[in-house]
Amino acid sequence: MSQAAPHAEANAELRQGLVYGLSAYGMWGFFPAYYKLTDTVPADLVVSHRILWSVLFVGLFLYLKGRWPEVREVFAQPKVVLGLCASASFIGVNWLVFVWAIASDHVLDISLGYFINPLVSILVGLAVLRERMSKGQGIAVAIAAAAVVLQAVLAGGLPWVSLVLAFSFAGYGYMRKVIPVKATPGLFVETVLLFPLAAAYVLLSLSWGADALSLNDLPVLAALAGSGIVTALPLVLFSSAARRVPLFMLGLMQYLAPSLHFLLAVFVWDEALDQTKLLTFAMIWGALVIFTYDSWRRYRPAAPVSQGKGSGTVP
Repeated sequence: MSQAAPHAEANAELRQGLVYGLSAYGMWGFFPAYYKLTDTVPADLVVSHRILWSVLFVGLFLYLKGRWPEVREVFAQPKVVLGLCASASFIGVNWLVFVWAIASDHVLDISLGYFINPLVSILVGLAVLRERMSKGQGIAVAIAAAAVVLQAVLAGGLPWVSLVLAFSFAGYGYMRKVIPVKATPGLFVETVLLFPLAAAYVLLSLSWGADALSLNDLPVLAALAGSGIVTALPLVLFSSAARRVPLFMLGLMQYLAPSLHFLLAVFVWDEALDQTKLLTFAMIWGALVIFTYDSWRRYRPAAPVSQGKGSGTVP
């Protein structure tokens, strides 16, 4: 009985972690549908609202959870704040391109970008962290690079939306990996650092005569305000999952979000999936199969469970 109890408790924790993780990635997967509600507002104003409302809702969450001392601790460390300035720049670019792509009917490019992201992260680790690339990783990255080049040649241009999203989020993930700060307090400080720029831009837009607050369209205003909640909630769920689920299992779940992006783009919004894009996706999917198998083979021994520190968040 005494031996069975810890085992049952561990299984319950794992099941709970899976629910949290799938919920987080599922919410991130439906982000394009949410931001279709605000596609009448310019992307720069949407992102400004997302920053402003995130400060409110993430700050409120931390306050209610009694975690405000963690925020004060971050601001007491100038090097950490400087690092978060860099990560805030990466996530700001990522959010802007993400929202613009949704309004411009480029959700397929968003999907491709987040499928490429794990492979770009390998390159970041190789170039910045001096990590060694395994044979399987090398093959996967080479296939992904060939897919991007092939699309550039056949389609007459690089898939810049996908590349900006992949590299900006990989850069964000790297910064959050090396900065000693937990996920939610880190996000709050990042949005606080971006707050003056966002507030200034909204005020300037008002002075230019733009309906920057969407006061004449209450459903849109509600969606803009809700962007703070939809930014914070999946992050909280992800952090809870990361404490309960092995890293390899968490890595598999990350493909849920771009898969949902793909399905929404093709079957809901009828974005064109021509032969070039289909071939590009097929090559990237093949690369991810190799990458996933290689990761499973190398990390099959008991992998440590993340404690939710240094974790990034999907736009």
